[in-house]
Amino acid sequence: MPFAMVLDLARSALVLALELAAPMLLTALAVGLIVSVLQAVTQLQEQSIAFVAKLFAVGAVFLLSLSWTLHVAVKYTAELLRALPTLVS
Repeated sequence: MPFAMVLDLARSALVLALELAAPMLLTALAVGLIVSVLQAVTQLQEQSIAFVAKLFAVGAVFLLSLSWTLHVAVKYTAELLRALPTLVS
């Protein structure tokens, strides 16, 4: 297997992982920022507030994007398996 092909497979796998994780990571970032601003304004410095808010928000985004995530992952896997004979030879 040529080195360029290995690099292309690794690059596409990393891009796919970033694409699938981005909605949840961006949600956690936004919720964390909002909670931090609210805590700074109210001077309420409780660590569990931010954790619970992020947990519920990321869980909701995960459930909402689950069908899309599975569709993209299955499509990538099917394309990879379809290309397997050309990758091996």
